[in-house]
Amino acid sequence: MKHITFYLDFISPYAWLAFEKMPEALMGQSYSVSYKPVLFAALLKHHGQLGPAEIPGKREWTYRHVLWLARQNGVDLQLPAQHPFNPLGLLRLALACSESGLPNRYVCETIFRHVWQGGQDVADTERLQALTAQLALPRDANDGLTKAQLRANTDDAVASGVFGVPTFEVDGKLFWGFDALPMLKAYLDADPWFENTWGATDQVGR
Repeated sequence: MKHITFYLDFISPYAWLAFEKMPEALMGQSYSVSYKPVLFAALLKHHGQLGPAEIPGKREWTYRHVLWLARQNGVDLQLPAQHPFNPLGLLRLALACSESGLPNRYVCETIFRHVWQGGQDVADTERLQALTAQLALPRDANDGLTKAQLRANTDDAVASGVFGVPTFEVDGKLFWGFDALPMLKAYLDADPWFENTWGATDQVGR
């Protein structure tokens, strides 16, 4: 059985699409998943990049694109009232649901739906209170351990070469983006293409 580490940030609509469609895309495969919340903004800063929503033109395209992809893939997705937004509170909520800093699928799904369904304000106080009550946190989402776990998750992502979300890591190989799910499935199917091509592409431009 292969193990997949799913690096995600709730701010990313592509992460929501990938989260929703991964079980279907990998149907029939034998695998386990760890969901690892990271701070996307920190990945961008490390690599000296701007987020899609920070670039005029790309921002508008991104929103149109994800709405199209959601329609084509049968995923319920509405843009929140404000985007981008500060995802720190939501990331910490997810981490506070698990001592290990690896929330389960229910927790991630609940928070993703808070953001990407209904078109509401992510930071609305009443909605956040309801979300927190629904998750029934075993510890404070703003304690030192939770903050340290988010930093550690993000540092681990950087050390592994992650540059964006969603990213799937398996056997030390990274698959980036919603549209990488078919490629990930091929890898899990032991497609022989990966035996020779993966290493060769690592050497391009060196």
